[in-house]
Amino acid sequence: QVQLIESGGGLVQAGGSLRLSCAASGRIVNLYRMGWFRQAPGKEREFVARILWDGDVVNYGDFVKDRFTISRDKARRTVFLQMNSLKPEDTAVYYCAADDRDVLGGFDYWGQGTQVTVSL
Repeated sequence: QVQLIESGGGLVQAGGSLRLSCAASGRIVNLYRMGWFRQAPGKEREFVARILWDGDVVNYGDFVKDRFTISRDKARRTVFLQMNSLKPEDTAVYYCAADDRDVLGGFDYWGQGTQVTVSL
């Protein structure tokens, strides 16, 4: 059974930083990419960032604007999201996701989410 365990969320003042981590366990046959999404109250889930597991290709949501950086530790099967210059509008539950190339569809596995709250 695949599990994605997020950590690192919390309360931070505007302008501050947080680093989210997501560790993958279990059998992912052909890990293709991992990513981060977020969902604020009353809003739809939106894409934050993704990274190819093999290679250095990364993509970010338009709102990121050089504030966030996604990275990975392949040996630990962990993906990180460094978030700087946080704004109150970044407040949301952040979810980690993994895409197994051998499973049809997009991102196949999801974490439980970690709350990020940015105060004024």
